[in-house]
Amino acid sequence: KSTELLIRRLLFSRICREITMDLATNTSNSIYRFQAKALLCLKGLLSEQYESIVTKVFSLANLLAIYYKRVIVIAKDLECLRRLLKE
Repeated sequence: KSTELLIRRLLFSRICREITMDLATNTSNSIYRFQAKALLCLKGLLSEQYESIVTKVFSLANLLAIYYKRVIVIAKDLECLRRLLKE
């Protein structure tokens, strides 16, 4: 029930740097730098997107549980949803 972000700041900045280096051309030997505020903003945006996706998935899984006349979402609902969305 915490409002803190789940991924630690140092780990997130390392991931951002790694992705940036992968996307950069191999010919440039430039080192990219990020401002701390920019990383925090990006981290917040990605966390909001993740929360939105998880909420949608569990809302759909809840509809499946209601269809099967259950009150609780179980793993079988998530598996069924995964198969439905895959097709």
